[in-house]
Amino acid sequence: VTILNTREAPPAHFMIKIESFSVFEKYGITKYETKEFVAGDYKWRLIFNFNGRDSDYISVNLAMTDTTSLPTNWEVNALFSIFLFNQISGNYFSSTGKTKCFQATKSEWGISKFICKKVLSDPSNGYIIDDSCVFGAEVFVVKREAVIERLLFSNVNTYYNHALEISGFSQLPRSWESEEFDAGGQKWKILLYPKGNGEGTGSHVSIYLYYLVFSYWFSASSSSWGSHVYIDLATINDPNKGFIVKDCCLLNIEINVKAVARVS
Repeated sequence: VTILNTREAPPAHFMIKIESFSVFEKYGITKYETKEFVAGDYKWRLIFNFNGRDSDYISVNLAMTDTTSLPTNWEVNALFSIFLFNQISGNYFSSTGKTKCFQATKSEWGISKFICKKVLSDPSNGYIIDDSCVFGAEVFVVKREAVIERLLFSNVNTYYNHALEISGFSQLPRSWESEEFDAGGQKWKILLYPKGNGEGTGSHVSIYLYYLVFSYWFSASSSSWGSHVYIDLATINDPNKGFIVKDCCLLNIEINVKAVARVS
């Protein structure tokens, strides 16, 4: 059984008003095909079956027409909905949109139990008034314009060690940047704030690795990771600690490249 959605706007591509609806049953007419209509540069028609697999329901199908001009092995993906007008509420009831692949071997898709005949024919429901009812359809062709991305992971999981000697530590500017170095086939550099940065300003040395540190993932939108409070200034400047000797400090960087993602 089809669950119908409600909306005020009429269907965008096709509507049919069936007058003298009772004639179908009176004369045993079990099938009706509408005229063609165009949607998404293709031609379509609705096919009503008033005595389908389940005689208690009306089935409605959407069929592609005039396909002779299409290339061999043609294929059209379309999102479509079937509509029924409620003449009491003034709203349109529609099937939930379905995306189907129309092709030479299967050019017709639909809903086998669109609406129960008993529900449709009951005047209090508002679908048939004065022996007339209105059906409709929307068809949106899904064009193949998707951007395709290829993602390849290279398992590296290799450690790299890079040593830096920073001279004139006390005379460094607010930020100090190392030369680029290679690790895991990638380019990296160190950014150092001798007097701190962010929450570490004035109390700690801040250090950052540009382009894997602390098991973080580097990406186009996040090319650096680090610590605002790497080491406090009192500790690093204490000559008894041995971090700075003759105004020179040694910085050793260990990088464990877990994986490299290549996108194309």
